[in-house]
Order: sequence, then structure tokens, then C-alpha cells
Amino acid sequence: AEPSCVFCLFVLSVVEKVDYVFAENGLVAYKAGKLLSVQSIQAHLGEELLQDFINFCLNYMAKIKLPKKRGTFIEFRNGMLNVSPVGRSCTQEERMEFFELDKKEHIRDKFVAALRKEFVGRGLAFSIGGQISFDVFPEGWDKRYCLGILEKDAYEKIHFFGDKTMPGGNDYEIYMDPRTTGHKVSCPEDTQRICEELFFQ
Repeated sequence: AEPSCVFCLFVLSVVEKVDYVFAENGLVAYKAGKLLSVQSIQAHLGEELLQDFINFCLNYMAKIKLPKKRGTFIEFRNGMLNVSPVGRSCTQEERMEFFELDKKEHIRDKFVAALRKEFVGRGLAFSIGGQISFDVFPEGWDKRYCLGILEKDAYEKIHFFGDKTMPGGNDYEIYMDPRTTGHKVSCPEDTQRICEELFFQ
């Protein structure tokens, strides 16, 4: 089978085996194997604001000089826009090269600061995560969005595991939310170890 087909089968298997699956901060939600809800960023923000935002980003990125630039600089998703100055189609080596440069020169931090200034009061939120990009979404559409769905089931405790838990990181809001018990991790092995300590001893 093609890799994409194998991935789709894996995702379908997971969706059917667990109570909930949340994608894109919970804007795409599955419950008991069935699609529960989908939110649309274009319907929420409107085409005019989206185009103003995209045009500003493309103009800003055109002025950044990087060791490499590849394709897919703005990825349009249901609940967010993902912006990558180096381009999402970069190789793993190019990804790491940008990541190391970004740690020194704060390319994404400066980009987000410029966007906050340009679009102040327009209802946009920004979150830097991963190695090469940052997310842009309507205010309130961060990872806490899924908690509003889970509240209806009155869970006694919700554990959250994330690596970008510092202010500005894409896990910060849900990690700090009083409705969750947050765990800072740096790798899958951390998550496995904590889960074993919490649930299997």
C-alpha cells in the first residue's frame, strides 16, 4: 500500500479505538469514531482579513534572507494558518539548519511581533511551536478549544502532555489551564514514563 494509504488506515484505526480524537486544536473533533464537529477559519475571519494577512506575510517573508527557502510558506488548515519562513517542504537537514538559526536570530519571534503590531485588534492569536513555523488562528481557538467539548462529559481529571509549555509556546495555554493537569515533556519516552507512573503502578 502507498504510505499515505497506510497513514489513513492508521488514523481511522485510532479514531475508532478511543473516545475522542482532536485535530487542529480541537477544531476538527471525532467522538466514538464519528466526526463530531469542524470549524472553518475562512468562515470565521472572512476573505478580506485572510487576504490582508496572507499578503502581509508573503511581503514580509520576501524580505527575509535565509540560507535556504523551499515551498509551502503558508499552509491553510480548517482552524488555523501555519506560516513557515523556510517553507514546509524543506528537508530534515534544512529544517534543522533553520531551527538553529532561529534560536540565534529569533526569526519567528520577530515575524510574530510584526504581525501582532500590524493586526492588533483584529481577533488573531499567534503561537510558535515546532522547529520551522508558527500558527495563526482566531482568539480562543488555541488548544484549549477541545476542553469545551470535553466539559460536557464531566471528566474528573484531564492530563495534558506538551513540550512547548513556556509563554508563547503552542502548548502554554492548555498546559496552564485550571481544567487540566499539565505535564512538560521533551520526547515520547517522557510521556510514556509519566503515564506508566500515573496509571500503571
